[in-house]
Amino acid sequence: MDNKSIDLGNNSIPKLLTNLAIPAIIAQMVNILYNIIDRIFIGRMPSGELAMAGIGIAMPIIMIISAFSALVGSGGAPLVAIKMGEKNNDEAEKIMSNSFSLLIILGTILTVVFLVFKEPILWAFGASEATIGYSMDYLSIYVIGSIFVQISMGMNSFINTQGFAKIGMFTVAIGAVINIILDPIFIFGFDMGVKGAALASIIAQAVSAMFVLKFLFGNKSILKIRKKYLKLDKKVITSIVSLGIAPFIMQGTESLVLISLNNQLSRFGGDLAVGAMTIMSSIMQIIVLPLMGLTQGAQPIISYNFGAKNYERVKETFKLLLKTCLFYSCSMVILLMLFPEAFVGIFNNKPELVQITSWSIKIYFSGMFIFGAQIACQQTFLALGQAKISLVLALLRKVVLLVPLIFILPSILDNGLQAVLLSEPIADIVASITTITCFTIFYKKTLQTSEITNFVEEV
Repeated sequence: MDNKSIDLGNNSIPKLLTNLAIPAIIAQMVNILYNIIDRIFIGRMPSGELAMAGIGIAMPIIMIISAFSALVGSGGAPLVAIKMGEKNNDEAEKIMSNSFSLLIILGTILTVVFLVFKEPILWAFGASEATIGYSMDYLSIYVIGSIFVQISMGMNSFINTQGFAKIGMFTVAIGAVINIILDPIFIFGFDMGVKGAALASIIAQAVSAMFVLKFLFGNKSILKIRKKYLKLDKKVITSIVSLGIAPFIMQGTESLVLISLNNQLSRFGGDLAVGAMTIMSSIMQIIVLPLMGLTQGAQPIISYNFGAKNYERVKETFKLLLKTCLFYSCSMVILLMLFPEAFVGIFNNKPELVQITSWSIKIYFSGMFIFGAQIACQQTFLALGQAKISLVLALLRKVVLLVPLIFILPSILDNGLQAVLLSEPIADIVASITTITCFTIFYKKTLQTSEITNFVEEV
């Protein structure tokens, strides 16, 4: 493994993006793999369907725990890169060390809250007499590892933002591989059921967290977690949270969207429609995570050069990111429109489910061709430290557009099922156009460079 950092201020932009994005994409895909395998093992337990349902009910809590790691990691990492670009490594270490302390505090609070209130929360999320036991068994163990989740996921961003993409990929991959190995041993070998799945997860996260801290406290890291900066600084924490609130909301509201979709799809299409949405959500994850890997690769380059006031490299990086994201999203939409059955077949081959899912895909994903532009612009806002506009855009697509449309469109259109599915492409297109417009205005107002102000039109 190459442990050398990359020169974010001078190396070739295409080479930089390739070197940083590919490990990030691989790490994202590894996470997808271990999530899928995890569900396969749980599904093969006795009463596997009930166990899966119980885990599904607990998923919003797990997503909330992960969202807090994104709050700190996605908020602190761009600020660190900007300070590195300004050649102010001392301030960068202060931000990173404060982020570490904040993650420890958040992990402790989340552990206590969910251990004490997990049962009423699970009942509120829809648990039944048949599933509450599985939910409780899984969550009782998983939340004990909340601190490990915060460190492994939140602090890994500070490895990537220094240019150590391969090490960042390794810390994710090692946890995923351990989880895959331990799942069958604990679930079936030790007959622990869902408790075994939860135990495998927190052990994997603990090992991943150990590797993350070993690097950030070690000599190979450019920036180190410093004892003198572990005391929380109100100004630093405010900056981190202000920038990280957008990705926090993006992850935290995902459960709200799924609850809304499943409610309406069940009403207008029954269990088959809900099953179709489960498959489409998995396909969406497969498509979106490589895009997130691309933007994670671009973030350190953009943040560093913005801090160094090298706006030409900021422009060049964004243009390459935008073109790559658009090409990918358009290509995936074409494949989905032409071969929907092939994507559905990855998850299920029952004729009725394949038929309704294939039909739904052509509606649900029809607006995703422009999604590449939206995610490129929105994540670039984060890389440039623009907290307020990132928050507005994060709220726009899901909370302002998608959730209301899910309930409004069926009252307008005759076909209720089709109306629910149409909410996604409408939200995608409106949010993307708004994001691109805001991004163009931002450059004209902030950078005040004629060469940069028209770069969106040049692409």
